[in-house]
This record gives sequence, C-alpha cells and structure tokens, in this order.
Amino acid sequence: MFWPMFAVAVGFLGLAVLGVFAVRVFLEARRLGQQVAASASRIGKAAEDLERAAVSAARAVDSL
Repeated sequence: MFWPMFAVAVGFLGLAVLGVFAVRVFLEARRLGQQVAASASRIGKAAEDLERAAVSAARAVDSL
C-alpha cells in the first residue's frame, strides 16, 4: 500500500512543479510581449524621425 500512495504523491508533486513552471513561462512571455511592443513603438518613432530628417535633407540639397 505504501508504493501506490508514494507514486500518487510523486505524481501530484510533479504536476505542481509543472504548474509553477507554466505560470513562470506565462509571466515571462507576457513581459516579452510588452518589451516587443515597446520596441516596435520606438522603432516606429525612429522611422518617423528618419523620414523627417530625409525630407529636410532633400529640401536642403534642392535649395543649393
């Protein structure tokens, strides 16, 4: 009777450990998603700044 109860306890412990890891993966994936969104926003702003600078440089070249 000891071994079946031991197997059930070890199985439950294994599921608990997997649950903890699943929560950690979920939280890290959410944090990564937030970082990707912030990076995309910064890249978009940099692209807009680059476009404005290119237009300004083109106007300066045309006026020469």
